[in-house]
Amino acid sequence: MKQGKHDAQLLKLAMDIGVGYAKKRGFADFGKGISPKDKVECIYRLLVQDKLIQPLATDKEDGPNMKHKLILWISRQLPEDHPLLN
Repeated sequence: MKQGKHDAQLLKLAMDIGVGYAKKRGFADFGKGISPKDKVECIYRLLVQDKLIQPLATDKEDGPNMKHKLILWISRQLPEDHPLLN
């Protein structure tokens, strides 16, 4: 999986939007004690459960692949001329 030029910023944006989505769905706020890895997994699983993204194969469910799925998800939500997509 090739790293994109803006992957870090896209992941941060995906996490911000994902946390907002989780709050709207009734989840409590992520506390300071929650690791970034756990946040990624929680947001990924919520989006899979709500059928907003396709699930990874069971043997491929790891941190980097979940992050990649979140980056792909947010990339598809942004307009084509968004600066992070260039």
